[in-house]
Amino acid sequence: MDNPAQKIRLIMELRRQGISNTEVLSAIERVPRDAFVPKTFRDRAYENIALPIASGQTISQPYVVAYMTQMLNLDKRRKVLEIGTGSGYQTAILARLCRRVYSIERFRNLLEQAEAAFEELKITNITTRLGDGYKGWPEQAPFDRIIVTAAAETVPEALLDQLGPDGIMVLPVGKDSADQHILRLTKDKDGNVSEEVMLPVRFVPMVQGVAEES
Repeated sequence: MDNPAQKIRLIMELRRQGISNTEVLSAIERVPRDAFVPKTFRDRAYENIALPIASGQTISQPYVVAYMTQMLNLDKRRKVLEIGTGSGYQTAILARLCRRVYSIERFRNLLEQAEAAFEELKITNITTRLGDGYKGWPEQAPFDRIIVTAAAETVPEALLDQLGPDGIMVLPVGKDSADQHILRLTKDKDGNVSEEVMLPVRFVPMVQGVAEES
């Protein structure tokens, strides 16, 4: 299903939109997005759009994935916490660019599908768990980088506490979908946090707790 022509078009579009980090572009090129979208949408996997996945969630637009990843300023030494495994696509992109990704998902079915995709693609530096993203993963803290793929109303305090010195956290924040922005928080060596307001976005809301099994 991998369509090289569509993929090249997508990479060129991302460059035009300001994605300049060659490692991020290379990861987008190498990770097959069609492995993470439902079969009914596979023919649209390389369009620069968000697509629906199970449990009322979405796989983010490639531009937003690339933008947030670029904002994290990753390298192979970094340990990353991801809140919201979702389809697993963003997780797989991160895995190509850092040492290890710890990813938390509140929907068991999404987590199982993502884990199956990681296994199929032989990605071995991702550790996942079912849990409440608001609580983070204290046993594995501190993290060099934290990325959140659902919009919280305010920055979750527990996540900020789990960000290490010289750490960067990138997350969408906003009370409703019409008023969300990506924030980049940077923590210095003394634990002081500075905040930058970046791109306006629309993400699914961040919900506390683990989803009830239907």
